[in-house]
Amino acid sequence: MDHFSPYANEADTLQIGELTLENRLDRIAVFGSLDITKDQAGLAAALALQTALNAVVHTLQTDALPEHISVAPISEGANPF
Repeated sequence: MDHFSPYANEADTLQIGELTLENRLDRIAVFGSLDITKDQAGLAAALALQTALNAVVHTLQTDALPEHISVAPISEGANPF
């Protein structure tokens, strides 16, 4: 698995199959789909997902967390091209 530090920045993403975990400072966005097949490839995908989610849970368990945060919507800038 590529190095993925949850909540560390606004840039990192982790791709597992068609599933994407997107790093934000205040949240992890998860979108897409992932087929976990009953074979070695499925096992590798499941382990990669488990590793990523374990890192997210570990970060949440070790940080001082507020009861709830307000998540601002993502704004898009003008296309420079």
